[in-house]
Amino acid sequence: MRDRPVDTVTAVARAARFTKRSIKASSKRHALRMTLAMIDLTTLEGKDSPEKVRALCQKAIAPSDLPFTPALPSVAAVCVYPALIPIAREALAGTSVKVASVATGFPSGQYPLDVRLADCQRAVEAGANEIDMVISRGLFLAGRTDDVRREIIETRALCFAAATACRLTPPHLKIILETGELGTLDSIRRASDLAIDAASSIPELPTLRDGDVFIKTSTGKVQPAATMPVTLIMLEAIRDHYLSTGIRIGMKPAGGIRTAKSAIAYLVMVKETLGDEWLVPSLFRFGASTLANDVIRQLIRLELPRPSTVPGAVRYAASYDPSE
Repeated sequence: MRDRPVDTVTAVARAARFTKRSIKASSKRHALRMTLAMIDLTTLEGKDSPEKVRALCQKAIAPSDLPFTPALPSVAAVCVYPALIPIAREALAGTSVKVASVATGFPSGQYPLDVRLADCQRAVEAGANEIDMVISRGLFLAGRTDDVRREIIETRALCFAAATACRLTPPHLKIILETGELGTLDSIRRASDLAIDAASSIPELPTLRDGDVFIKTSTGKVQPAATMPVTLIMLEAIRDHYLSTGIRIGMKPAGGIRTAKSAIAYLVMVKETLGDEWLVPSLFRFGASTLANDVIRQLIRLELPRPSTVPGAVRYAASYDPSE
């Protein structure tokens, strides 16, 4: 683990520079399509219903019915509460889109560990391909890092055991730090290192493979959520782990990334911090509910030669609300 403090001023300045890169139109088109393929379309509201999840799954499979050539890629995953996993699995059957589910007492993590593990087990048994768990931020901030380590180890071990018992592929695990509650970049770096180390050091499980584990900024329920400086610090933790072990940990900034311009800045940061190998959905995701809308809006401008003559294009642009 890192034994020196984070230079906050330098980190913030470096993160800001990634937003100022000049990008050619052809590269922008490629980046927009890449962004779309990396999105976890997410609905995590009390009013979520089977009908809403089915509609979200249809959008995930075919983000637009406009005449793009080639057709736009599907998104990476749909993220829902555990009770709605069966609905999402049915809607996404036969496609490349994964079913992700939040578990372990999302979003607070303020439940006894056995309750959180039971929540996770039900999600795995229901067929989730990916589990987004939350750590106990209260324990971490109280200095009880061994307890946080234990909950990560037990959650990953349970995911593997429950999936094996059901003859399912063990789900990938995304560990949510809820960075908006951790206070400082130093705390975020320590939490990142702790999460990566805990998930990587479980002797009874098979050796960790690239992308089996992600670290994730936020639940989307706390502000600030994903920010460039926070994500940079987490990417550096991933880089340092890779340099020492050769294993690639995934990264998922989530919450507050609404525009294509912002998403492209994140991709630039990933490329320059970790390299092109991480610019794939198996190693980098965006947790978002409305980012896809702006990505499609920008692609309409770049790829449809006369969008005003394309049925639906003008209507789509006019109906887009960046405040959604």
